[in-house]
Amino acid sequence: MKLPPLLALLAALALPLAARAADAPLNTLTDAEKAAGWKLLFNGTSLDGWRGFKKTAPPTGGWEVKNGILTCVKGGKGGDIITTDQFDDFELSWEWSMPPKSNNGVKYFITETRPGAIGHEYQMIDDTLAHDAQSSTASFYLVVAPNEKKKVKPFGEWNHSRVLVQGNHVEHWLNGEQVLTYELGSPAILEQVAKTKFKGVAGFGTKIRGHILLTYHSDECSFRNVKLREPKAAK
Repeated sequence: MKLPPLLALLAALALPLAARAADAPLNTLTDAEKAAGWKLLFNGTSLDGWRGFKKTAPPTGGWEVKNGILTCVKGGKGGDIITTDQFDDFELSWEWSMPPKSNNGVKYFITETRPGAIGHEYQMIDDTLAHDAQSSTASFYLVVAPNEKKKVKPFGEWNHSRVLVQGNHVEHWLNGEQVLTYELGSPAILEQVAKTKFKGVAGFGTKIRGHILLTYHSDECSFRNVKLREPKAAK
């Protein structure tokens, strides 16, 4: 499939920017990233810019910030956290690490008009726990399976993930490789959504403006270098 020009440009820029950023201190932006419109969602020292789902402030426990790393504490009962800002088209990038037998995820298109924190989830899980490919790491949880040749780092090492949303086109990336794409609102997506627990969720599978969410499960998961950029409006 031929990508729109802006989408193709974002994809072309992503790998060299990521390579340069790898040498930078944690949770900082290089001059090239700043020029490209990136902004940090996690500053490395606090939960500024985040709050609990349907709450006005971040949780006081369950999430730990230490040495530039944000960790969902095992059994900490901190609850999901969402960005204070909402996004439409965006490119989201983050690094994550978890111990064996853990389950977590990053959700997008989160709206507080729904009763629960339901959105499209980039799944992060020990794949030995996954019931099927559509619930494995880097999947659009329960809806689209990732490439079976995806490369997940060993436990304890840092994975790099990206979600790219441009119009109705969505991509999931893992460790420098695109592992799935889908089109929001397409017959294929809506048909699969109808087979899942999300079938009664209005608008699920279509494009909405929403928050980014870091999922609270009872398992440990750590994040760093969480950043996002939105496409610049055409002049």
